[in-house]
Amino acid sequence: MFSLDEVRDEILGALPAPVAALVPRAEAVGLALAEAIAADEPVPPFANTAMDGYALRAADTEGASDDTPVRLRMVGELAAGHAPTLPVGPGEAIRIMTGAPIPEGADAIVMVERTARDGDDAVLVRASAGVGDHVRGAGGDVAAGQEVFAAGTVLAPAHLGVLASLGVEQVRVFRRLRVGVMSTGDELREGPVALAPGQIRDSNRPMLLALVAEAGCLAVDLGIGHDDEAFVQRAIENAVATCDAVITSGGVSVGDYDVVKAVLDRMGALRWWQVAIKPAKPLAFARLRETPVFGLPGNPVSSHVSFELFARPALRKMMGHAACSRPTVDAVADAPLPRRPDGKTHFDRVRVRYEDGRYFVVRSGAQASNALAAMADADGLAILPDGDGCDTGDSLRVMLLR
Repeated sequence: MFSLDEVRDEILGALPAPVAALVPRAEAVGLALAEAIAADEPVPPFANTAMDGYALRAADTEGASDDTPVRLRMVGELAAGHAPTLPVGPGEAIRIMTGAPIPEGADAIVMVERTARDGDDAVLVRASAGVGDHVRGAGGDVAAGQEVFAAGTVLAPAHLGVLASLGVEQVRVFRRLRVGVMSTGDELREGPVALAPGQIRDSNRPMLLALVAEAGCLAVDLGIGHDDEAFVQRAIENAVATCDAVITSGGVSVGDYDVVKAVLDRMGALRWWQVAIKPAKPLAFARLRETPVFGLPGNPVSSHVSFELFARPALRKMMGHAACSRPTVDAVADAPLPRRPDGKTHFDRVRVRYEDGRYFVVRSGAQASNALAAMADADGLAILPDGDGCDTGDSLRVMLLR
């Protein structure tokens, strides 16, 4: 058997380089920048008020309080989206709304809650202001010429907001992958059809399509492949011609009907491993016309775990992500996680809770490789090295899934 690290390293070393593309800003969420982005202009472009209140000269409010308010002459009003037309002179104030530009002569804002109107043309200021109070300076968020985001930054919604504030409509990113997903097996059916003896509904393909999408890729449904080598080969050849990566489930073990492994071997590019892990021991991998093909095992939990350990890191690397794998943290066992020595690393499905700065885990249910309900209830995978497992209170490593 091969270790997890040597198999994963070989796969990651055989991948094509990320491909850069210029895409509309709205389509860039979740993608990694292929180049740094610098600001051509400041944000905000002008000094403005952070509060509804009155723009005034701080010196005019010296000593102001609830008991001894300062009376200032109100010379105008200014809403957001409008340019100032009047300056603020000594003893004067302008009623101003959040986001409006600071008028000439004003150097502070007193929030409206600390004031009271005195007739139509005056305001009573009940608090002393300091220079710069509630004033957002030009370039206070982003300065002109500043590098806003470094190359490799993965764009989240807030990043897109910053780019919009800079007027950036297109960004050069490592493009989103098209990833084809196919299940194999004559026993598979889909939808609410009646099942004949020996048939099951296909759960792997919907699950893997969702995992591919969650990894930030465009998932392409390739349907169900029959246990027929010619059929599977045509399906893989068509997928390789239109996708950046292909994922199959089933047909990669050592049985007579493991057609995916046989097809990839005949196509001349098969790497097949028995990996020293449980679940997800068998794994096939090929690179056809530069397109990686991942042959995952058919048991649902094995397929999910194999995707997390091998396919997801590879897909993320192909999209230029620096952090390719799920985060792994130290945790404490809330209950025993026993196992038997067998030369493998076990990945137990666990529920994770975070309390007082620590993670705690407990098994989410049955650990058989076909028990998908326990996988659905899991927040993480407990990493149990070869041995007898761990007892309540023991420390262990956990890969977080959510």
